[in-house]
Amino acid sequence: MALQAASLVSFAFLVPKEGKANASFKDSSLFGVSLSDQLNADCSSAALRSKRESNQRVWAVRAEAMATASPAVNRDTAEGKKTLRKGSVVITGASSGLGLATAKALAETGKWHIIMACRDFLKAERAAKSAGIAKENYTIMHLDLASLDSVRQFVDNFRRSGRPLDVLVCNAAVYLPTAKQPTFTAEGFELSVGTNHLGHFLLSRLLLDDLKKSDYPSKRLIIVGSITGNTNTLAGNVPPKANLGDMRGLAGGLNGINSSSMIDGEEFDGAKAYKDSKVCNMLTMQEFHRRFHEEAGITFASLYPGCIATTGLFREHIPLFRLLFPPFQKYITKGFVSEDEAGKRLAQVVSDPSLTKSGVYWSWNKDSASFQNQLSEEASDADKARKVWEISEKLVGLA
Repeated sequence: MALQAASLVSFAFLVPKEGKANASFKDSSLFGVSLSDQLNADCSSAALRSKRESNQRVWAVRAEAMATASPAVNRDTAEGKKTLRKGSVVITGASSGLGLATAKALAETGKWHIIMACRDFLKAERAAKSAGIAKENYTIMHLDLASLDSVRQFVDNFRRSGRPLDVLVCNAAVYLPTAKQPTFTAEGFELSVGTNHLGHFLLSRLLLDDLKKSDYPSKRLIIVGSITGNTNTLAGNVPPKANLGDMRGLAGGLNGINSSSMIDGEEFDGAKAYKDSKVCNMLTMQEFHRRFHEEAGITFASLYPGCIATTGLFREHIPLFRLLFPPFQKYITKGFVSEDEAGKRLAQVVSDPSLTKSGVYWSWNKDSASFQNQLSEEASDADKARKVWEISEKLVGLA
């Protein structure tokens, strides 16, 4: 009714008094009745008769306006009910690399508000400004995935903000390829698996209810995978290869005291720890799909956006590697992808209507066309996925 009333008032002031195309506001007509005539009218019978005739014209115009305006307003409201607001997406690790490029790509559409979940508030603020992301399109919230208490605090703060959650992107990662000894999270888990997998596992589980409540047309949970954890590829066969084994290290808490700091129970290897964490990411995505897709209508997906050889993910690698790896990917393997291009690809998985299939691992060909890729036997083993899930629940305090 408010929209109908507004339409009628607008209509009234757009109708000029007959014979006065340039009439002033004083001489304008409201639903065909002259305002000056009403102010100057006497109480004679002729004036009363004129008012009655004018009132009849008012109701005729009002009825005609409502008849023509109402269907359009109602139809537009019904069709736009779920798309009037911006989508709300949480991206972990959005202050650099793939996360920042994705935030920029989504912000440029004008259809998304990005919650940049990062450890360093000031770094994220500077990064957003440098990337040209408009202030109204993002919010920065503190999140340290290496602390389960920080994860819980982030979830609490997010809920207090009153924002809806339409998409969660688990992107942040730690990669320590040259480390000789393990480092640990606040709870004592090996850092790579504790951050990349367990931190994201708890975050995803806690925010699942928020995703379920979303009225957005397509709600999604996306976990970034890696070709290095997929042993059916050339890159995945570069030693050390990902291998979860019997998961005795994971079951023991990855603390390096009562158990190995490696998932498979073997000696620590920084590069392998990262690859193992990516296998856990991809197994977790599939287990989410099996447990919740049909019930909740959420799309669960993973992806490998291409080799971003210049990303800060490699900052802990040896200098010679950092120098030679980008040209090697550009000119030898032809697999090089810029951060901007990778960000656009992840943004597609966030928002593209054609990428709504759940339980899928997305990749892109040399023409930048997306396709559903195949995971290795290790990264698609349903029994291992269930076991990773059950052990992880215990480690993060959900079971």
